[in-house]
Amino acid sequence: MARDMGPVLKKCRSLGIEPAVLGISKKSNRKFLRAGKKVSEYGTQLREKQKAKFIYGVEERPFRINFVKAQKLKYGTVGENMLIRLELRLDNVIFRLGFARTRREARQIVTHRHVTVNGKLVLAPSYIVSVNDAIAIKESAKSSQRYKDVLEATNGRLVPAWLTSDREALSGTVAAIPTRDQIDVPVNETAIVELYSK
Repeated sequence: MARDMGPVLKKCRSLGIEPAVLGISKKSNRKFLRAGKKVSEYGTQLREKQKAKFIYGVEERPFRINFVKAQKLKYGTVGENMLIRLELRLDNVIFRLGFARTRREARQIVTHRHVTVNGKLVLAPSYIVSVNDAIAIKESAKSSQRYKDVLEATNGRLVPAWLTSDREALSGTVAAIPTRDQIDVPVNETAIVELYSK
């Protein structure tokens, strides 16, 4: 599985993303300067796609597959459906519930066999959860120091309205499908749809 292991803060600067969107509390004092260059329409669209891929930690092939599946849905716009599918990924849900500091850590937690969905172990970070799915950290992992540290670090993080979280039990439920208003990622999904439609 390919992973982007480059410097996170540098990538945030180049894409114009606040590190807090990724769950990172650090801030960079450096400014990324584009030397007054005008960005073409294609360049703007490409940048929006790169932002979405970077925020959710998804490579090109699975991102494209996600877009194709969003096109086939009968409700909503393609761009909104694409973001909703990205939000419903298991690694993102773990991050949103506050059981991981970042989506990278959430992905690691899933692949290390710590997460169950409806009582069954799930190893794929890309697993798409459904309404009423119960997500939990498995019993044998709950007592580890890692989760005590994570809960302390994510104590002030708001859990979205489409999820319910029980921090003491390290479990949560998908209460509803998220709407675009509930997805707080700084991405113009329309530009991504236009890029893929060319």
